[in-house]
Amino acid sequence: MTVTVRRRTLFGLAGTAAAGALTGTPALAAPRVEDRGATGHATFRWLGVAGWQIRTPRSHLLVDPYLTRFDTGLAKGLFDRGTRLTVDPAAIDDVLGRPDRAGRVTATLVTHTHWDHFGDVPHIAATRGGTVFTTLTGYHLARSFGVADDQLAVLKGGEEIVVGDLVVRAVRSLHSRSGNGGVLFPGVRHAVPERPATIADLPEGDTLAYLLRAPSGRSVLLLGASDFDDVSLRGLRPDAVAVPVPANDVTSEYASRLMDVLDGPRLVVPVHWDHFEASPTDPPTVQDDGTADRLRATVAAIRRASPRTRVVVPDYRTSLDLL
Repeated sequence: MTVTVRRRTLFGLAGTAAAGALTGTPALAAPRVEDRGATGHATFRWLGVAGWQIRTPRSHLLVDPYLTRFDTGLAKGLFDRGTRLTVDPAAIDDVLGRPDRAGRVTATLVTHTHWDHFGDVPHIAATRGGTVFTTLTGYHLARSFGVADDQLAVLKGGEEIVVGDLVVRAVRSLHSRSGNGGVLFPGVRHAVPERPATIADLPEGDTLAYLLRAPSGRSVLLLGASDFDDVSLRGLRPDAVAVPVPANDVTSEYASRLMDVLDGPRLVVPVHWDHFEASPTDPPTVQDDGTADRLRATVAAIRRASPRTRVVVPDYRTSLDLL
């Protein structure tokens, strides 16, 4: 069964009420959501999965832009590791605009190289330009797709780089774990491989998160998977954070530890809960029942751990003022 999450802002609700709000009660907010104290320096649009489009007066950034949708059998419980990689240029143009118009990109930030984070990146780099910031594995995989060497920048975590009118800090992070404690498609690439053909040819390749800081000093932390390194996050104190949902019940005390190490951010945006193997719908639909349960549990756990934190469940392409 597919569960529909309606557009809403979960603000000022107790954890149990917040969880209940995801089951179909009337919407509580207008489509545009503004964080209290936001300066309007940047507009964030959720692209689905862990993907973001970020526009500032001088920059156009993408984070994990996965806009192609194809079926791997995951939502049906029939996951096929040999599913062929597919890129849908029309779907990408529909979201980002045509490359010869407003679709040029300043930078693309990649958290890790699984297909639902990296699969569209080589095409976007080739058609829209910009620097691709990624891991060493991402560098080698991108080269195998023909991305030019001078478009690629390798990060390890800890770097702070000026990108347009933002400062981007790469943060060492961790990928979420499956039920047996393992990582889907583990591994790294130390050399340029043959051009990947299936989703299994895109390994995790280490995981980064990104802290984006505006001239005002406000910051947003964008996580790409449901685990994290406490040491790397401590002291960042972002104003807002994107929190992935899948498999987070395998990570011990995921929500409460995250809220503690980040000192209770003003705003949390749950991501990576949508059905990313089907064409995007408005409102988005949840990947499966298990993900719907984890989304409700995550919202409730965040509210218990950090009662003053707002939780906003996003819609596709809805503008969020986070900086």
